[in-house]
Amino acid sequence: MPRLRWTMIVLCFVATTINYVDRATMSVAAPFIQRDLHLGPAVMGTLMGAFFWTYAAMQVPGGWLVDRLGARLVYALAVGWWSAFTAATALVQGAGAIFGLRFALGIGEAGSYPTNAKVASLWFPRSERGIASAIFDSGSRTGSALSLPIVAALVGLLGWRLAFVCTGLLGLVWVVVWLALYRDPDRHRAVSPESLAALRAAQPKAPDGPAVPWRSLFRYRTVWGMMLGFFCLNFSFYFFTTWFPTYLMQARGFSLAQLGTVGMLPALAAIPAGLCGGLASDALYRRGWSLTVARKSCIAGGLLASSVIVLSSFVTSTVAALLLFTLCYSSLAFAGANIWALPGDVAPSQDHVASLGGIQNGAANLAGIAISTFTGVMLQITHGSFVVPLCVAGGFCVLGAATYLFVVGPLAPLPSLPPRAGRTARTAPAGRA
Repeated sequence: MPRLRWTMIVLCFVATTINYVDRATMSVAAPFIQRDLHLGPAVMGTLMGAFFWTYAAMQVPGGWLVDRLGARLVYALAVGWWSAFTAATALVQGAGAIFGLRFALGIGEAGSYPTNAKVASLWFPRSERGIASAIFDSGSRTGSALSLPIVAALVGLLGWRLAFVCTGLLGLVWVVVWLALYRDPDRHRAVSPESLAALRAAQPKAPDGPAVPWRSLFRYRTVWGMMLGFFCLNFSFYFFTTWFPTYLMQARGFSLAQLGTVGMLPALAAIPAGLCGGLASDALYRRGWSLTVARKSCIAGGLLASSVIVLSSFVTSTVAALLLFTLCYSSLAFAGANIWALPGDVAPSQDHVASLGGIQNGAANLAGIAISTFTGVMLQITHGSFVVPLCVAGGFCVLGAATYLFVVGPLAPLPSLPPRAGRTARTAPAGRA
């Protein structure tokens, strides 16, 4: 295999890390923004959820653009866009301006994960796609972990406004490096014809039959299962990137210094857990397990283990609560690494990988709207209690495990399906699975 595949996936990891540092800056700075702009918890929850509206909506068109225009161009434009709007948050004077900038931020960040999935499918064989997905997906935990000490320090030293400027500048540096280094394997001068041939031989072959139209992807049960299952995982995951810092400060009495040190433990533990998840499914597959069993066992097992988030709302010990959050976050990471291998596993062709990634991620990020807004409203109603949001999050973890086990079908390239009744074979889209 081309050795450059590791450089390319590390570039995706760094972009994902910056992605999560930029979006988590709002979460870390939230208590100070609330104080300075006189915002209540329900309004703050709406502002944190505003990002997810456009982030979710732009996943499908973003994935389509990556498949049509290529990873190199789309990723550079996406990171440059979201970095500019992150820095512009320093200028806001009220909730309306924050809401608009979070909307704009979501448009740019929507290009990240579909592009990551595309790069992994282009540069890695099926037997290594789990670890490739784990590497770029670990950027979400790395970014979440780094945002706590980095943004907390920036807020303490420079104030929350300049903290947004500093985090926004990170992405602009990355764009320069990406444009200098990245090319698809068949366009990279350093990839020999022999290496390229070996890579192509180790990747999934498109099934026989007519090409699958893009719109027909929504007619497969497996695709709907991927959408629902990922929504369930993200419902818990996005608690950590939205309300978790506020939870530690308000419900557990953490100081800003504690938030930037002890508070990063769950995200730090989740980084190796995600890598282990990718390595585990790849190892099971190489040892003779079917790809379906290898991936699904890791995903379902991780989701079931993450349901311990429910217990964190009932323990009185802060240490016990932090350990439960750490187990939950690590289990979500273990499962998530394999979820991002699925678009490459089931795509009918390379031209569908980013589109499938965008479809599953678009549905999944509706959970960001749900958990951030729901938590804010419940805090308003219950006068600051996090019990209901955490219990609901645990329930979604169990539902997600069942979805991947019983709704998602065999993990193989989706076949062409017969036309719907009443339509000619020439014009009809592929039929329902």
